[in-house]
Amino acid sequence: MVENHTQKPLLYQSSTNFSNHLSMAAKLSENHLLIIEDDQGRKEFPLENPVYSIGRDRNCNIRLISQFVSRHHATLVRLPRKNSNHSYYYRIVDGDPKGKPSSNGLMINGRKLPAHDLKNEDEIVFGPQVRAIYYLLKNSPPLGQTDASEYDITLINPGMTEDEEE
Repeated sequence: MVENHTQKPLLYQSSTNFSNHLSMAAKLSENHLLIIEDDQGRKEFPLENPVYSIGRDRNCNIRLISQFVSRHHATLVRLPRKNSNHSYYYRIVDGDPKGKPSSNGLMINGRKLPAHDLKNEDEIVFGPQVRAIYYLLKNSPPLGQTDASEYDITLINPGMTEDEEE
């Protein structure tokens, strides 16, 4: 008779604990958000696609409105994090996907860089008065979804209240 000496971690000793852990894992997520400020004001871009083109050109995924920005100023690329199945990050690269750099380059957190792996609250300057802030929102519901309790209200039937007329 062969004995099995493997032990289950304490967290998974019962099926109830295991299912609770799975439901918690489903709620944990990362959302990536790029907030752009340009000549037309402030715009928010939830990042979900694998690649984004950024620039003045009408065909760019994220269009920047400024005469100081190149037509294809930068490219955002989504890359998987090491040692993580479902987590990823974005890298911003100066220029178009073919490798042609922009005229003015990228200033990221005050330093001129050809490429950078974005981290929460990184600031990217594309040109005068054209910038972006990158946000990595962890452990939040996916963008566009709300918690049902946010709309939990109690309705009162008018016939259930007593109006005192004086």
